[in-house]
Amino acid sequence: MTHIIVTDGWHDAFPGGAVGVLLVGNVDNTPGSAALEQQKRALEARLREQYAGYTRAEFQALPILQAYRTYYKQFDKTYHVQGQLESVVLNGKALPAVSPLVDVNFMAEMETLVLAAGHDADLLHWPLTIDATSGGERFTQLNGTVRTLKANDMMMADAAGIVCTIIYGQDARTPISPTTRRALYVAYAPAGVPAAAVQQLLDCIYDYIRMVAPAATVELRELFTGR
Repeated sequence: MTHIIVTDGWHDAFPGGAVGVLLVGNVDNTPGSAALEQQKRALEARLREQYAGYTRAEFQALPILQAYRTYYKQFDKTYHVQGQLESVVLNGKALPAVSPLVDVNFMAEMETLVLAAGHDADLLHWPLTIDATSGGERFTQLNGTVRTLKANDMMMADAAGIVCTIIYGQDARTPISPTTRRALYVAYAPAGVPAAAVQQLLDCIYDYIRMVAPAATVELRELFTGR
């Protein structure tokens, strides 16, 4: 059963925060998509036009990036989405081409500046729990690095363990792969990121997915906001 639990600890730790969840089924992650690649080039052009002439300080002053910067600073980290945006706008870099279901996540992040992660829904052990880390948990990142977590990082776990945190990203157990047929996308937003921006990210992801999988279906869509 695709059930999601939001703990009191999450509400206590992240007042004003939000988590958006989108589960999309009937997808195929193997074929390339000329339409999606065309959309990437169009998105790159829009971003360069929208942020033409911006300095790093001006990027940091954008309200959504400022909210994430405040969050990451608590952990002595920087928000990687800002760096990716700057690389596209200031350095002329192209958006990555990993696989369609991964690429749509990157594209939606660039369009909305909201942080999101993607998982193979069939590798998850439901129910899922949205919570705050206690500190001391062990977590294996997507690249295989094992981390000991600090307290009060926004996280999601399944019945087998933590699958994502804001600071350390996705786990190595549940990533989207060429065999993925059901994809779960989760947006993590600290206080200061409007819930409407989280909704926009979920909309963007689904719209992009429909370019490569027109028969894709929404199995679950939820928005959880802090008290």
